[in-house]
Amino acid sequence: MPSLKLYDHLLSFPLFQGLSRTELLQLAGNTKFGFMKHNGDAIIAREGTPCQQLFFLISGSLELTTQSDDGGYQLSEQLVAPWMVQPEALFGVRPRYSGTWRTACPCHLITLSKDEVLRLLDDFLIIRLNLLNILSTQAQRRAAHQWHSAPQTLRQRFQRFLLYRCTWPAGPKELHILMTRLAAELGDSRLDISHMLNQLQEERLLTLHRGRISIPSLEKLLQS
Repeated sequence: MPSLKLYDHLLSFPLFQGLSRTELLQLAGNTKFGFMKHNGDAIIAREGTPCQQLFFLISGSLELTTQSDDGGYQLSEQLVAPWMVQPEALFGVRPRYSGTWRTACPCHLITLSKDEVLRLLDDFLIIRLNLLNILSTQAQRRAAHQWHSAPQTLRQRFQRFLLYRCTWPAGPKELHILMTRLAAELGDSRLDISHMLNQLQEERLLTLHRGRISIPSLEKLLQS
């Protein structure tokens, strides 16, 4: 990929924002980037495997599937370019992917090995600061969840259940869960859960299937 085209792609990611044109051209010319092209339904990272590189989605969309620790339910969501796949999984006590990432359509990605990331962190102060900002923002948002006011209605509890399990609070989501498990998670009866979900379906905010709930637009559900 020509340096100028790579330069334009890098500018769309927060990790590289603030670098001058000269610095970015130097980075593009001296860094060992990988380039990937996949059709739909190709796995690029599997849950629980070590994170040895960063993936930068430059076109297309990825589907992320995460599941509860006992495998009792799972949530799938689509994330569109530009998107950087789990930078928080590169370091820390458990440097492994927390979900499975697959292509949802034809996609182009740039990859950067962990060794190259470490070298860039040594060479560019702004990249170190950008990564710290990305990770700090994630940590602060998650910490703030603990101090939000308790939801007052079953609908609000369902909204929070989804929101706290999503990587991005918008776009289509698909929750694979049995009604009895959802009732246990929300602390309510199966009958009340069924009434609440059917009301949301009547409002065209979701569609119910056997063991699956399809949500076309999470942001609309959260605003209801």
